[in-house]
Amino acid sequence: MGNFDAQCDLAAVVYGGGDDPDGLISGFAADLRRSGHRPVGVVQLGRSCRSENPELGVVILPAGEVVGLASHDGRHASGCRLDTDRLASLAVRLAAAIEDGADLVIINRFGRSEAEGRGLIDLVPQALDADIPVLIAVPEQRFAAWIRFSEGMNVRLAWRREALDRWWHTVNATPRQRIGVTTFCEFAK
Repeated sequence: MGNFDAQCDLAAVVYGGGDDPDGLISGFAADLRRSGHRPVGVVQLGRSCRSENPELGVVILPAGEVVGLASHDGRHASGCRLDTDRLASLAVRLAAAIEDGADLVIINRFGRSEAEGRGLIDLVPQALDADIPVLIAVPEQRFAAWIRFSEGMNVRLAWRREALDRWWHTVNATPRQRIGVTTFCEFAK
């Protein structure tokens, strides 16, 4: 994968079946925007095409544009599937947005596509190479695959707003503010 920053600029919000990572991350991103920061990335709308909302989509940050990622071809019992061409196009747009500058990159999921090296996963090393922290939602059942991908160099955040805020305060601190301050990774050890 590559080299990861010792400050743990890579954070995974790990969630279970009953948790709502989208609401948590969406609120966090909105608060960052209100405080003058520029989060770039995506937040998923709904759990999947199989949920009560048959339209799989994401909100693109920072603009707030909603983009559908479902392909309705009638061959699948659920009625839709992830459109890989739309996802690839979204990845190109987000890569350009990261190049324009960001304070944080948010990836909505470490899903099957990302676990297989596709989807939005290439945005992670791009952001980290640009010294931009990354936040990603990881389902509990894919956490082992996430650890392999990140080579263990990430911080696992509980599905709580306080955990996100504490991590952000640490990675967003200026070098002067970090002097004598325990990093989140040091604190979590």
